Amino acid sequence: MKKSINHIYLIILLAILSSVAPIAIDTYIPSIPNIAEYFHVGIEKIELTLSIFLIGFSIGQIFGGTFSDRIGRRKSSIIGLVGFSIFSFLIILSENVIQLWVFRFFEAFFGGFVVVNSNAIVRDMFHGKEAAKIFSLIGTVRSIAPLAAPAIGAFIIHFYSWKYVFLFLCGYSLFIAFIVFKTLKETFTYTKQNVIESYKTVLKNKMAMKAMLVLALGFSGFFILISKSSFIYIEYFNIPTDYFPFFFGLNFIILVIMIRVNVLMLKYFTQLDLIKIALIIQIIAGTLFAYFSNSITLIPSMVLIATYMSMMAFVFGNSMALAMEHFSKNAGVASSVIGVLQFGFGAIISSIVLLFQTKTFMPIGMSIAVISFIAFFIIITYKNK
Repeated sequence: MKKSINHIYLIILLAILSSVAPIAIDTYIPSIPNIAEYFHVGIEKIELTLSIFLIGFSIGQIFGGTFSDRIGRRKSSIIGLVGFSIFSFLIILSENVIQLWVFRFFEAFFGGFVVVNSNAIVRDMFHGKEAAKIFSLIGTVRSIAPLAAPAIGAFIIHFYSWKYVFLFLCGYSLFIAFIVFKTLKETFTYTKQNVIESYKTVLKNKMAMKAMLVLALGFSGFFILISKSSFIYIEYFNIPTDYFPFFFGLNFIILVIMIRVNVLMLKYFTQLDLIKIALIIQIIAGTLFAYFSNSITLIPSMVLIATYMSMMAFVFGNSMALAMEHFSKNAGVASSVIGVLQFGFGAIISSIVLLFQTKTFMPIGMSIAVISFIAFFIIITYKNK
């Protein structure tokens, strides 16, 4: 078994590859009002691009997983990054909101090619608790992206137009493609397999699917809070846009700390136990957020949001390790199924929550509490091999 201490550079590179989604989403969140004003549409039509991105990202992972198992992790990563860069640039040329939606979809589609390879490479090289630690360490580094991305986005729109946000994404993805081309070594071993049979193998594994569903539900609650963050801080609590990254970023600072705690706790507890405890805490946090939704002030809101989001430190890495452990020959396809469930659920559930435009946090609190309760009900039926 390979030890994580010898793979610091690999962990950083994989974290960067799996950061395509948070970078692409969080960098432009501060510019949503500017984009709506530019296209002369309501802000909800620009918020819809968050869900469109997740749908495109999910579909991209279906194709990306197949490519990853056929042509390799390295080549499919480069294809995805170059495609992501091209459509990031085309977004700048959008003449109306429809074109923005279309280009955003395909930007996300190619982003899906990239992210499946990070999970697959870990499965190629690590197993069991060591894999859980690697996923957690990748999560630690990856958490820098949503921490820094809103600040980068706010900085850009403070001096330039929203189009420069996507120019940044274009250059960023090309730079990462160059790094992958120069430094990433291929890790997969080609085995001839039917694509449909590969997906059947993954989908028929009941224990793996349970872990995947828990991960997908956890991300859905996490993404609801991300997508509603501008409403919570900027609209409800009247936080200036320039200060938004600090309030938003606090959640990810705590998340990074808890990821480190998860790595330490894996010495004493199983992945399964840590997931169960985290979900119980999320249920409590979501319930309190809903119960006090009519009168809650800024500081308690920040505490409950940070508590809920930080528990993903225990849900993500451990659920991912439990799911991927079952597949030594179909790691790319398994990773794509995880991505489709994760981002597909996130898109559908967050879209439903966004329909409830109320002046309180009741829909937000209720939805995240219910999501965590369902995830807990699923994980208690999981049985180790």
